[in-house]
Amino acid sequence: MKIAVLSGKGGTGKTTVSASLAMSLPSCQYIDCDVEEPNGAIFLTPELTESVPVKVLIPEADMSKCNACGRCAKVCQFNAIAVVKSKVLVFPEICHHCGACVIACPNDAIREVERVIGVVETNEDHTFLQGKLNVGEPIGMPIIRELKKRIKKDMTAIIDCPPGASCTVVNSIEGCDYCVLVTEPTPFGFHDLKIAVKLVKKMGLHFGVVLNKASDNSRLIHEFCESEEIKLLMEIPFSQDIARNYSRGILPVQTNNSWKVKFEELFKKIERGTKK
Repeated sequence: MKIAVLSGKGGTGKTTVSASLAMSLPSCQYIDCDVEEPNGAIFLTPELTESVPVKVLIPEADMSKCNACGRCAKVCQFNAIAVVKSKVLVFPEICHHCGACVIACPNDAIREVERVIGVVETNEDHTFLQGKLNVGEPIGMPIIRELKKRIKKDMTAIIDCPPGASCTVVNSIEGCDYCVLVTEPTPFGFHDLKIAVKLVKKMGLHFGVVLNKASDNSRLIHEFCESEEIKLLMEIPFSQDIARNYSRGILPVQTNNSWKVKFEELFKKIERGTKK
């Protein structure tokens, strides 16, 4: 079973939920797809033994064949190629690796070369994986695809997704059996929860909501879930103790066994949710 943990915005407690769930199961595979800022390792403390570079193909012009017709630049939707004074300029940082320029070139003057954009890191038994996008790189989807290729089929996989509802999130949750949407009872949290709900509904995925930092203001989320017939899976209260321990890399399940029981029950609810 593949469980994706996502949120419409950052800072809602997505990693708290995903890492606590992983720590509460007897065995699972944890995959940190938040490649711009992976932090699951801070809490799960795996011994990372392998680092594999992730490469993409970018264009390179052979000026001995090029006649500076400019078709490569015209076909590029991301302005990653420019033809200036009979020279082809390539801007690899904004290239989306689609290969359209290679197809468009009438003189076979564009070839593709490899470029490293980040790494996939894992422990010895591959029960923990994380991706790291190099600083300055704009596109993390190739790393997410490499991470998902390594999902084990014989155990539960917990996918800690990037924040938001962009292409990286779509890539992360695609093919998952269940999505856990983590939110908080604030206007921003509520706004972005509605966006995340629209996304998972559009993709036809089973899902439920975990409410973090629950307080007297939580009726906003409760009323929305009730009106949309969305399962509220769990509430985590606003707590200085939880926040203080989290800042030290300590999860609720590590300090209070009752939280481990609650996350075990969360997993059971997820299992039931996949059978709807």
